[in-house]
Amino acid sequence: MNRHNYKTIDLFAGIGGIRLAFESYGCENVFTSEWDSAAQKMYEANFNEKPFGDINDISPQDIPDHDILLAGFPCQPFSIAGKGLGFADTRGTLFFNIEAILQNKKPQAFLLENVKRLTTHDNGRTFSVILDKLKELGYTVFHKVFNSLDFGVPQKRERIYIVGFREAIHFKFPKPLGYYKPLTEFLDKDEDVPKNFFVTENMKTKRFAAVKGIPPFPSVWHENIGGNISALPFSCALRSGGSYNYLLVNGVRRLTGKEMLKLQGFPDDFIINVPYSQVRKLAGNSVTVPVIKVIAGEMINALKNKKVYKESVQLTLL
Repeated sequence: MNRHNYKTIDLFAGIGGIRLAFESYGCENVFTSEWDSAAQKMYEANFNEKPFGDINDISPQDIPDHDILLAGFPCQPFSIAGKGLGFADTRGTLFFNIEAILQNKKPQAFLLENVKRLTTHDNGRTFSVILDKLKELGYTVFHKVFNSLDFGVPQKRERIYIVGFREAIHFKFPKPLGYYKPLTEFLDKDEDVPKNFFVTENMKTKRFAAVKGIPPFPSVWHENIGGNISALPFSCALRSGGSYNYLLVNGVRRLTGKEMLKLQGFPDDFIINVPYSQVRKLAGNSVTVPVIKVIAGEMINALKNKKVYKESVQLTLL
């Protein structure tokens, strides 16, 4: 694997999934921001660095110089004003912090990750504002929705990825692998799982009575908003706010913290040092590392080769 010593910053870092992917290519992280105390504790245990807290408490000019900005930023509504004139203001949102850092530090590239619904939030206006602001800062911007299932991980998780480059260089998103590994590679044997992860007999009876069809084995049973139960050969998206029984392995037990992290592509030796309730939240808010890793590889190739972006050439000729 080619290694390149690009400097990165890790914003809204969670437990460091994006950093983990870029470090596999030899990138050096020079600044981290994450306000959640449980995430900070787990991040520090795995990267030997306690993240800076609230990103609002540091001026953009005080952030170290870097080559690539990384951020899994929260989705927030923007104020729309101007009475039909199309003016949109991102002040008061966390995206504004990203804007300010990009404007001040002018890194070579960035990668932003968010939930798929960002693309349709406020009838698409929020996403349109984000793209416009990034382009106004002089970046050539690319975006694509990927499903973790298509990159080897047995978790149905759709996310939007936004990539930008300060120069008008060619970039292509990676091609999906088109398959996912079996759950057997991610789940522990029931006999190795503590008994407190198993549901009550009453809950088990209800699940088996409600499940649709003949469940595959192994499977993760998913309860949707309507209360319907589906048994699938993969996991539905881990959710930070999901109920304790939202996902059940074979209808009988909850996922362990280690299993949830493996479903997000974290290595087996990733340290868990917070309570289970916090692991559920942190895993649900995290990125899927293998997806980030292949995007990182394409970004680094683009920075290394610096081929001219064809669309920019066509626009110049026009």
